Amino acid sequence: MTVGVFTFVLLLGNMLQQILGLLVSGHVRPGLLIGSVALLIPWVWVFALPMGFLTATLLVFGRFSADQELTAARASGVSLISLITPVLLLSLLCCGISAWINMQLGPQCRYAYKKLIFQARTELANKADDTLPEGQYVRDFPGYIFYVEKNRGGKLEGIRVYQRGTNMQMTIIAPTGQIETDITNKQIILNLNDASIVRFNGSHVYFDTSRNVPMKFDLNTMTNQMGKPRISDMTFWQLQLELRDLEESFALPPSPATSTDELRTQLRKVAERRQDLTEPIRVEMHREIAFSFACFGFTLVGIPLGIRVHRRETNIGVAIALGLVLIYYAFFMLGESLSARPEFAPHLILWLPNFIFQAVGAVLLWRGNRGPA
Repeated sequence: MTVGVFTFVLLLGNMLQQILGLLVSGHVRPGLLIGSVALLIPWVWVFALPMGFLTATLLVFGRFSADQELTAARASGVSLISLITPVLLLSLLCCGISAWINMQLGPQCRYAYKKLIFQARTELANKADDTLPEGQYVRDFPGYIFYVEKNRGGKLEGIRVYQRGTNMQMTIIAPTGQIETDITNKQIILNLNDASIVRFNGSHVYFDTSRNVPMKFDLNTMTNQMGKPRISDMTFWQLQLELRDLEESFALPPSPATSTDELRTQLRKVAERRQDLTEPIRVEMHREIAFSFACFGFTLVGIPLGIRVHRRETNIGVAIALGLVLIYYAFFMLGESLSARPEFAPHLILWLPNFIFQAVGAVLLWRGNRGPA
């Protein structure tokens, strides 16, 4: 149940972030909505599974201790280790499932989801009457903001165009215009009629009028055409290939025995450059593996904490779980933020929360098994 709740919350957050613009435009097909949800679920499981397992552990053993069931079990000669063995085995099984999701299924679904959203935006852009919806500020074109009062099948009324550059700003106001899509050349063509133009260049202001102002935009620029997956969207095996290709492209020749100081300096710079490029890939590979052990570390900590808290209220368990999750994820955020600093070995920082949680959990379980909490 806790995994289901966290899945729903994370799913809703991702959908609002990615699909909200398409939902507002009113052009989202039911198939797109269903497909995006299906592709997002495996991705949010990367986080929902360990979070749900930790919360469930705290709730179950907090209630178990508050109802004095643990005392009764001990009075019957059943040790704490015997009681929690099935839970630990279940957590190891979840670690295996997490490894598959983190290293293979999650990145694949995430990339497929991005492709689906990209295709939806491309289809939307290929419709002249949908590119500039009525009564909305459109920021899909880099450097421009558009506003249209009415759009009747590509015939526009009440058009405002705002352009921002490094040294100049421009505002164009036109009562009417037309928009059409050139699929062959992958362009959107906007024609403004009887336009009034105001240019701001530093402290100077220039006014101008024109009966027709043609504007052309690249469709690929607008829709951010999908290409090679980003490092964060690669599977573990794709990351391995990427790392091998980079290392081969920056392979260093054997240094001659009589090399000059300048040659040694150049070789050292090449080695540093190779490390700078390959470290983010190593960080992502270690993240996918290290994060797979979160369920086991959370279980080792969650069981003794649930017993010690000795509360049956659900909100207490959820609050403790969120606190532990924030501590755990802080190490991963730290490691990823240092991915451009290989001298700090950020790929090893990602393993610290596992070692800390498992060590602390093992000590607390050992102490809890010796006597009443």
